[in-house]
Amino acid sequence: MDAPPDRVYAIIADYRNGHPHILPKAFRNLTVEKGGVGAGTIIRFEVRALGQTQRFKGVVTEPEPGRVLVEEYSEPAPSKTTFLVEKSPSGPGTRVTFTTEMTSRKGLAGTIERFMSTRFMKKLYAEELALLAARARRSP
Repeated sequence: MDAPPDRVYAIIADYRNGHPHILPKAFRNLTVEKGGVGAGTIIRFEVRALGQTQRFKGVVTEPEPGRVLVEEYSEPAPSKTTFLVEKSPSGPGTRVTFTTEMTSRKGLAGTIERFMSTRFMKKLYAEELALLAARARRSP
């Protein structure tokens, strides 16, 4: 995206004034329970998908401040989302990568769950990246 990495990272890491503005409509009721910027922040939110609402509680860490931010969720099941922000390898700007690791059921039910989740998450993350790029262009 056409914005410097530090600006993009600051938006993602700010759970009070940045991150809420880049969340697609499927995300609802983001609440900051503790902190608000970067490591140590505790959040709750809901995701509406496939006719169901799931509630998540997460703790934010920054394994590499300014570059890698991780949300680890204990509820409803252990999972995590990693945000990687780095200078674009093809010129000015920033490359952002979202990765979510989840546990799924075994067998056919798990195969279907993984297929549906992957499709849903790709669409969701494409929307979130577009919102992030727009916000980063507007930010000073």
